[in-house]
Amino acid sequence: MRIESSCVGCGQCKVFCPVDAIETCGISTITDSCIECGKCKGYCPIGAIKEDGE
Repeated sequence: MRIESSCVGCGQCKVFCPVDAIETCGISTITDSCIECGKCKGYCPIGAIKEDGE
C-alpha cells in the first residue's frame, strides 16, 4: 500500500487502520507495520491510497 501526493492529510485512513500503521503529519504515510489489508483505501475520500503495482 502507498499514499500518493494527492493526500490532503484528513486522517480518515488512520482512523480505520486495524494495526495503526498510518502516521499523519500533514500528509499521511504508511509504516512498515502495514498488513496490506486495504481497509484504509476504502475510507480515503479522494482515492489517494493505492495498492503496490496499481
